[in-house]
Amino acid sequence: MGKVLVTGASGRFAKYMVAALRDKYEVVLFSRSPIPEDRADLPTIIGDLNNYEDCVKAVQGVDVIQHLGAVPWASDDERSRASHAARGIPLPSFDATMKTNIMGTYYLMKAAVDAGVKTVVMTGSNCAFGHCGYGVTGQFYPVHYLPLDEKHPSACVNSYAWSKFAGEELLHTFTRAYGIRTYITRPAHICDEAKRRDMAANAKPASEWSSGLWGWVASEDLAELQLRIQQAANDLPLHDVFVGNNLDTEALEPTMELIARFRPELLPVTQGLTGYDALFSNAHVEKMLGWLPNRSWREYLPTC
Repeated sequence: MGKVLVTGASGRFAKYMVAALRDKYEVVLFSRSPIPEDRADLPTIIGDLNNYEDCVKAVQGVDVIQHLGAVPWASDDERSRASHAARGIPLPSFDATMKTNIMGTYYLMKAAVDAGVKTVVMTGSNCAFGHCGYGVTGQFYPVHYLPLDEKHPSACVNSYAWSKFAGEELLHTFTRAYGIRTYITRPAHICDEAKRRDMAANAKPASEWSSGLWGWVASEDLAELQLRIQQAANDLPLHDVFVGNNLDTEALEPTMELIARFRPELLPVTQGLTGYDALFSNAHVEKMLGWLPNRSWREYLPTC
């Protein structure tokens, strides 16, 4: 059956990753926070990615790691910190993003190699492209072509985006050095059904260019992708990165209309987009794994 460790196991996406795994594998959870009831029946190691000894304990006897654990925002960004504080969310240290997403991942990978783990699948972020955070710079993210794919240059401007980009290379380093299989997904705005319904209920015409490029993916579809990567690992290159975006945008308007209205200078470098097509390309993951997302927030839009 195989033993799979899920890090960040108390998080929202972990609910779907664990559901995809639990009937097929021996699943162990790793989290620094209490585990929600829907997965509390599974063996759990309470620990912190930032503690190497905790990572060593967590990976014992493990074949595969689904690495979901991360700080999902730039903890050193003052506007983000103010927003979190206003919502009553406890603030981590300013360097929490870099510590967890870089050093925590390093500790996990070091422990994994020493324990003989065969494969690591990491939930990255499409922020690795670098577009996240450009809203505060007063500039547009430098788009070389659309839709964006895994070969597009990165141009990060905040610690979260860079941590996810650097995390990809950190995993690749361990692959080159030790032969451990490593794979990273690049999802955007991971949405469960409740979020998709909320998107539909509150959808409004676009008033400006989206710094997030209107990207999103359904939680269930992303979990299916990461499971598929795990199951196909022996037939894949030792290391790879996969865009994991939905087929459409979060916008009400057709994609080419958005580009023509807000970024007409990108029209000459845009190819093959019709309808509500996403600005991120799934061509690589479709070719390698046959994965295409099955859900859309548009199914919840009012019909009249």
